[in-house]
Amino acid sequence: MYYTKSLHKFLFGFCCLFILVTQEKVNAQIVIGSPNLGFSQACASASFNTYSTTFVFSPESALEASNQFTIEMSDADGDFSNPTVVYTSNAGAITTSPATVNFSLPTTTAGENYKIRIKSSAPAATSSGSSTFAAYYKIQDSPFTINNLVSTGAYCSGGSYLLTIDNPGTGSNDSPLNYPSLTFNWFKETGPTTAVFLSEGPTLEVSEEGTYFAETNYGTCTSDSFSNRVAISEVTSGQANAGIASSLGNPFCPAQGATTLSTIGGNSYQWFKDGAVIPDATNQMYQANESGSYSVQVDLGNCSASGTIELESELFEGSLNVSETNTIEDGESLYVVVTTTANNPEYEWYLNGSIISGVTTDNYDATDFGNYKIVVSETSGCVGSREFLFELSEALDPFPEVANIPNVISPNGDNINDTWVIPTRYVTGTNTEVLIMTNRGEIVLKTNDYLNNWPENDLNLTSINQVFYYVITTENNETRKGSITIVK
Repeated sequence: MYYTKSLHKFLFGFCCLFILVTQEKVNAQIVIGSPNLGFSQACASASFNTYSTTFVFSPESALEASNQFTIEMSDADGDFSNPTVVYTSNAGAITTSPATVNFSLPTTTAGENYKIRIKSSAPAATSSGSSTFAAYYKIQDSPFTINNLVSTGAYCSGGSYLLTIDNPGTGSNDSPLNYPSLTFNWFKETGPTTAVFLSEGPTLEVSEEGTYFAETNYGTCTSDSFSNRVAISEVTSGQANAGIASSLGNPFCPAQGATTLSTIGGNSYQWFKDGAVIPDATNQMYQANESGSYSVQVDLGNCSASGTIELESELFEGSLNVSETNTIEDGESLYVVVTTTANNPEYEWYLNGSIISGVTTDNYDATDFGNYKIVVSETSGCVGSREFLFELSEALDPFPEVANIPNVISPNGDNINDTWVIPTRYVTGTNTEVLIMTNRGEIVLKTNDYLNNWPENDLNLTSINQVFYYVITTENNETRKGSITIVK
């Protein structure tokens, strides 16, 4: 009987203890304090996107082993109706208070009144929101262009001018229009360092003179995402100035391809180069690949505008110390030197289309007959190449030894039988008289100093071969006579 009573007491006490422990487990809870921000504003970018917050909770003993802390971020108005989770701890990783954790902003973040709050999972608890803070993810943070980088614009009196953010823009321009989450603010300058906000959007219609520009809307965060300035003027009479911009700058580097010339917006356009109309060049932009004086006429409706740019190529200059065609005697050489303004130049020499192995300097002794090409490459700055050509041939002997006096020549410019070449005993220095006449007896050449150079002038050859007659009289009165047929 005593044993039974003791067992009942033990079981009763155990049940009470079990119920008490279970009840404590059920009622376990923590309180999480409002998070303390480790920053005043969050201006994130691809190069920096780490921010910290510190929070307290109590009691530490109430945390279960599976507990995870999360950070939720509100919308841009501080509303947690549809929060974004920006951080989640590993289960059981945070066990002591206070705790400091880092988080990153989503790339679509943009606003002045964000908040964060802390939540736990086991036991479940939620802190109140933090103080508000400005937060922006600067997905585009480099200068961009408006008005095709043209620094001026004009509208007719009573009209307006439309300024637009360029997309894709010109040159290396990173247009912010490529990022749909971004918005833009337009301003008008009121002083050297001051401006007044006008409106939002990718375009701005202007009906007042002034200087205008746009900025990507990153609120109170500083940013490099801003446009060039454009000065707008009103045309009341005469012709306005139509600015012209070169996308690759001026001078431009042709190795980068053609540069885009842009002018102000208008109804129609006509481009000119060196004063001459460029056929079919009737758009706001024109692709130019060489130096020159480019101008444009722009129809603005009730008025017009014109502009000019002296476009220069930045590619290096160069020259050879020899002519395009050169002759040497067999066994001689021609010393060729390339002079160039190229930065860190490299040289390749070719003969008849094949590279000359081992020749990489700016000079060369050419000994072989043929067509030469030198390719000079600029390896820094405006990287590019230029070719220089010259021809080397064997010098013609004006007084070769021939056995007979020829009776046919063909002066067609092929350097073969172009002139009447006679034996050396009759040419200059022998005091031999050479007389050449037409078939009508008209003298066309009479000399005691013949240079194997007849005919020097065009004989106006027809389809019919012409015949001339010669008389050669030596110093000792030896005479040779005959005919010369000229064939085409």
